[in-house]
Amino acid sequence: PLGISFITFTAISYLVDVFRGDAEAGSLLDVFLYLSFFPKVISGPIVQWKDFQKQTVHRQADENAFLDGLNRIMIGFAKKVILADSFGAVISRIDPYVGVGIDVPTAWLFAFFYMMQIYYDFSGYSDIAIGLARLFGFHFKENFQFPYRSKSITEFWRRWHISLGTWFRSYIYIPLGGNRVTVPRHLLNLLIVWFLTGLWHGASWNFVAWGLFYGVILITEKYFTGKILAKLPGAVQTI
Repeated sequence: PLGISFITFTAISYLVDVFRGDAEAGSLLDVFLYLSFFPKVISGPIVQWKDFQKQTVHRQADENAFLDGLNRIMIGFAKKVILADSFGAVISRIDPYVGVGIDVPTAWLFAFFYMMQIYYDFSGYSDIAIGLARLFGFHFKENFQFPYRSKSITEFWRRWHISLGTWFRSYIYIPLGGNRVTVPRHLLNLLIVWFLTGLWHGASWNFVAWGLFYGVILITEKYFTGKILAKLPGAVQTI
């Protein structure tokens, strides 16, 4: 069903936050509101109950918040309609020929446009969701922080879909022991998190392989190549 992965994660957040004592149990109406709050229900951002619950009690809806929300919605629509959809139009013209073979410059153009489309599409959606929430007096944390300016893969995943990374860190990585364990256990913790990240994106082995691929890259960066890359010029690190 539409939005099931996001609804599942918010439900887990509610149960765990209440169990840990990080937030109070909400009324039935508040819990239904949290699970089904329409701006975030389809594609996030993933808002934790301990953040949402405070705002059900101390929500501030005023003229400034409403105007800020409208502004953010317009930015999101501009990203989606003007940028993402324009890149998508080019991609749709190239895509039919990928299976039969395309020249190298076109392949690089295809990859670049897809990179831009997926960013502006998703970050634009997040802007709209954050803006809609502001109209009702809810303040959601940022979900993207200029990820393509990152200087490492580790930094990239701290800037891309931030709410997803925060969820996995809070409810999977830290309970497993985080980095306060032996090196072999830390490696296992990272691989578990990225295995689940891949599985969450899609129930197929392609997504699992994608998740483990990033897990291996992040481990390599943390234990082997990170210090070397940090000494290179900033532009080289980004590339």
